Amino acid sequence: MEVKNLSSVFNKYKQLFYFLASLLVALVITVLVREPSFTRAQTYVLFLLVFSVGLWLTEAVPPFAVGLFIIAYLVFTLGYELFTSTPMDVKIYVNTFSSSVIWLMMGGFFLASAMTKTKLDADLIKITMKVCGTNPKHIMFGLMLVTMAFSMLISNTATTAMVIAALMPLLLKLGKGSPAGKALILGIPIAATTGGMGTLIGSPPNAIAVGALITAGHPMDFVTWMYYGIPVSIFLTLAAWWVLVKLFMKKEEMISLDEIIAEKNTVSSDFRIKRLTVTIILSVTLILWLTSPIHNLPAAAVSAVPLVFLTLTGILKGEDIRAIGWDTLILVAGGLALGTGLQQTGLLDLYAGKIATLNVPHLVFFFLLAYATMLFSNIMSNTATATVLIPLGMAILPQYSIEVAMIIGLSASTALFLPVSTPPNAIAYSTGMIEQKDLRIGGSLIGLVGPALIVLWVMLIS
Repeated sequence: MEVKNLSSVFNKYKQLFYFLASLLVALVITVLVREPSFTRAQTYVLFLLVFSVGLWLTEAVPPFAVGLFIIAYLVFTLGYELFTSTPMDVKIYVNTFSSSVIWLMMGGFFLASAMTKTKLDADLIKITMKVCGTNPKHIMFGLMLVTMAFSMLISNTATTAMVIAALMPLLLKLGKGSPAGKALILGIPIAATTGGMGTLIGSPPNAIAVGALITAGHPMDFVTWMYYGIPVSIFLTLAAWWVLVKLFMKKEEMISLDEIIAEKNTVSSDFRIKRLTVTIILSVTLILWLTSPIHNLPAAAVSAVPLVFLTLTGILKGEDIRAIGWDTLILVAGGLALGTGLQQTGLLDLYAGKIATLNVPHLVFFFLLAYATMLFSNIMSNTATATVLIPLGMAILPQYSIEVAMIIGLSASTALFLPVSTPPNAIAYSTGMIEQKDLRIGGSLIGLVGPALIVLWVMLIS
């Protein structure tokens, strides 16, 4: 009985316990690792790094709250004489909220919200299912490609939720034991996660990588990122489709989609005008992003098109703006601030220099960073993983800054082994149509093949 009471008390105060444990571990590690030559600023930032990783790992507080804490901590500890004898200009940490990376992601969020509100996304899925016919192999092929494409423009979480919601009538009809149903529900989160590799706005780690490259003097445009990301995204999606077909669709069977695609939605003329408006704004934005090498407009500047016109036209209203992923933006801003703090205090250069003395070939480092990113991203936020590893990798191999940022940024989207590894996995698992062990299929395939493929591809085109 006493053990049971202790267990209930722990569960009740679990978050507080994890918070205090992370704090204690951070203090102990800081004391043990700190060198006599460390300045106060370096000691403060070392503690912040360990404490933040602990909070991200344990999820003692929401990830975005850690982002806010990072910025506030850096402002107070590095900017006031109370904490340091040589206060720094802390504007650089607060200004991460106005980073071009944040504006670029906001543009993506606005477009995603508008597409969902006008049901353009749902209609495209229905059209895809109608074109794919009745063969489950073809249905899964079409849906995985559409899911991958959507995830390049909108949140992979929102994409997964939307596609699975559209599929639920079919999945329920097939039943939990259906091999075809299991393949379909496993394929969607894989395509959504790998699709996020394709563009700058596809996944938060991409934004972290771009932010680090901008800081290092290597700005990257929308099209250049696509050269790196889209081939990997397509290859991994098709490989996953092939494996799922071989495992679950050995027998030919036909699926009726009549009850799904036959559903008609009556819309008013005003709603049609809104949909046309969103289509035009989306098309203009994409064209400007894709032609950035010609007109030299930064991708963040192009984001002003959806930000301004989707609100001016009344497509998005106040409640829509409040509902976009502000928590993700705060997390990314905090991650950028932590990376800046590590650089400004010289901690990155210090530890990077020590690692560099190991004289390990740069190609080996690439593989180590890629697989370390995949492993960490399976147990903690991939944004947090990219936040910590990208600046460190770039400091270890400054002559390969672009390669390191791309390898880590893309590898952060190869974590699919657990239900908690990525939100798309969690959504698929929550349907009750699959078991946790089923996720190991995609997790093993993408987790083992993905990082190696990314390293080889980045090396080939760089």
